[in-house]
Amino acid sequence: MRVLLVSSSGGHLVQLHRLSGWWRKHERLWVTFDTADAVSMLEGEDTVWAFRPTTRNLRNLIRNTVLAWRTLRTFRPDVVVSTGAGVAFPFFLLARLSRIKTVYVEVYDRIELPTLTGRLCYPLSDLFLLQWEEQHRFYPKGRLIGRLL
Repeated sequence: MRVLLVSSSGGHLVQLHRLSGWWRKHERLWVTFDTADAVSMLEGEDTVWAFRPTTRNLRNLIRNTVLAWRTLRTFRPDVVVSTGAGVAFPFFLLARLSRIKTVYVEVYDRIELPTLTGRLCYPLSDLFLLQWEEQHRFYPKGRLIGRLL
């Protein structure tokens, strides 16, 4: 299986990286930001660097949408997996339009309110995973997997 793993750097990337027992079994490509922690964590992995910042930045949203289009067309994943944040949305939107499966993992530190990216990606997700039972009130079709951290 070909897996495209998409996330912001920092905590989002750490949570996605914690799924290594699963993704190590598959051909994979990472999309994240070119930061010191991401470069260190993904040493030896095939990586595409996304544009940042993504919050309230229309220019980078457009650039990441073009990047998503190119990456999906060249890598041709079977599934796109993400923990957010903003960089995930254009990949999920274009994956959905291309009939590529999507899996979103809502981050562990959002229990009281859903994340913006989670709300945007929920209707685009084939599988929406939760780390806390309390997150079900925001995502009733979500599947509880427990904490990654």
